[in-house]
Amino acid sequence: MSKAKLSVAMIGAGFIANVHSNAFRQVGHFFDIPYDVCCKVICGRNREKLEKTASRWGWKEVETDWQKIVARNDIDAVDIAVPNALHSAIAIAAAQAGKIVLCEKPLASSVEDAEQMAKAVQRVPNAVWFNYRRIPAVVLAKQLISEGRIGQAFHYRALYLNQSGNDPSKANTWRYQRSEAGMGAAGDLLSHCVDLALYLNGAIGELSAMMHTFAPGRDVDDATLLLARFANGSIGTFEASRYGVGCQNRNTFEVNGSKGMLGFTLDDMNQLDFVDATEPALLRGGRSISVTALDHPYGKNFWKPGHVLGYEHPFIATLGDFLKSIGQQEPFHANFEDALAVQRVLHAVEQSSASRSWVSVDDSRS
Repeated sequence: MSKAKLSVAMIGAGFIANVHSNAFRQVGHFFDIPYDVCCKVICGRNREKLEKTASRWGWKEVETDWQKIVARNDIDAVDIAVPNALHSAIAIAAAQAGKIVLCEKPLASSVEDAEQMAKAVQRVPNAVWFNYRRIPAVVLAKQLISEGRIGQAFHYRALYLNQSGNDPSKANTWRYQRSEAGMGAAGDLLSHCVDLALYLNGAIGELSAMMHTFAPGRDVDDATLLLARFANGSIGTFEASRYGVGCQNRNTFEVNGSKGMLGFTLDDMNQLDFVDATEPALLRGGRSISVTALDHPYGKNFWKPGHVLGYEHPFIATLGDFLKSIGQQEPFHANFEDALAVQRVLHAVEQSSASRSWVSVDDSRS
């Protein structure tokens, strides 16, 4: 039986557009999706760069005007992989044109734009590339928490460090300019931590944050730290920094509960640390679960048991789950509403840092 053709347009041609392109090329190899995916056109401002990216990843056409793409009747889905400040206009126009809309994180450069985007896509399938949700070890952590294996949650702690801010060559790139990024380390790194926290531990009620900039003259945060109170009664600590010298891309979380502990680090992404505190004292201790077995999350989608996955696989899994959800007319997460919840936390972070006070996430929306 032939599959319906899905013609995709990619807006953007940088690093993350390459990652997304790989997912579109690979998804049909690992997931039984209801579509024949066609990488139809890639769009950006630099035609020479576009031509190279299109050739590498098999995009059939190049275009320099995203508005022309959104208006085309032969485009079914639009994937947004451009600086944060451009997300809103493209996503809203694509949704109004009836396209399937995918967007890189954070959803927008402001909570106001994020709210408008979430409203605009209510009638079209939509997804946000919070890819770490699809790491098998993270999915297993969610499963164990849902089964009550760690009991009542007491502590949630998260850390995301890289060293990009200490690199002078990065100083003039868009991620370091408020006009294009909206935020610095908070939008780039902390957004991932917050999404995983909401996914694993539930809503954040209030928080107290500090944002700091190390580089003179830079108008976005280089590091953000916060304390949080969750709706489930647990408390949390978060740290995100672009000055974590010695850490290239360290994303970690740990959850302590009445019955045990879970821990994860992207540095060893195929492992999940687990402590079962209900075991007899002689046996009680940490174990590192290699999440590569056939019965583990996505064990039947990728390689044979014991063969580890890499950075690209959660993106492929995100796209595979999303396309399957469209075909089955089922909800998909993370969607624009989920990303809006993250954006509201980031907005509260900014307010708290500016006022040097505790801020309610709900009250920060007013």
